[in-house]
Amino acid sequence: MATTADMRSGLIIKVDGSLYTVIEFGQNKTARAAAKVWAKLKGVDNSRTIELTWNSGEVIFPVRVEKKAYQYLYKDDTGYSFMDVETFEQITVPESMVDAPRFLKDGQEVSVLINGDTDMPMGVELPDKIVLLVTYSEPGMRGDTATKTLKPATVETGATVNVPLFVNEGELIRVNTKTGDYVERVKEQ
Repeated sequence: MATTADMRSGLIIKVDGSLYTVIEFGQNKTARAAAKVWAKLKGVDNSRTIELTWNSGEVIFPVRVEKKAYQYLYKDDTGYSFMDVETFEQITVPESMVDAPRFLKDGQEVSVLINGDTDMPMGVELPDKIVLLVTYSEPGMRGDTATKTLKPATVETGATVNVPLFVNEGELIRVNTKTGDYVERVKEQ
C-alpha cells in the first residue's frame, strides 16, 4: 500500500476509477491541524486537470507503468501506429494519447507508457528535445540582431516553430517537444 508520503511528480494514480498523472504536489502544515498533501493531477485516460487534497499518511493507489521503446511508423484514419523495437509488435493509438503529435517523424523512437495491470498503452512520450530540418523560412533582415525577434519556420513534420532571424531554410534545429520552442541550431551530423 502506498501513502501520500510516496507522492512524486510523474506518478500515475487511480482516482475514482480514472488514471491521473501527478504534475505537481506539495504539503500544507498548520499549527493546529494535521498536515495536508495537495496534488495537481492531469488525466491520462481523459483530458481533465484536477486538484486534490489528502490528509498526510492517507492511502493512494498508484498504477504500475512500464516505459517501452517504440518506433513511429505512420498515421492513418485509425490513429498513430507504432512498432515495438524488440518484439516488432504493432499498436495503434489515438492522437489524444500522443503528447506532441506535430513533431512526430517517420522512424522516430518514442516511449510508450504501458499499464502494468492491463498491458494497454496509456500514452506516448516523445524525447524532450529532437532535431528537425527547416523546410521553409522567410529570409531574415540583415543587421536586425539587436532584439530577440523571431520568425515562423516550417519544419519537416509540417509544424511551425518560431526561430531567430539567423535560421535559414535547410538548416537543422533542436526543438523542445514539451513547449514547442526553438532551442538551438545544430551543426550538420
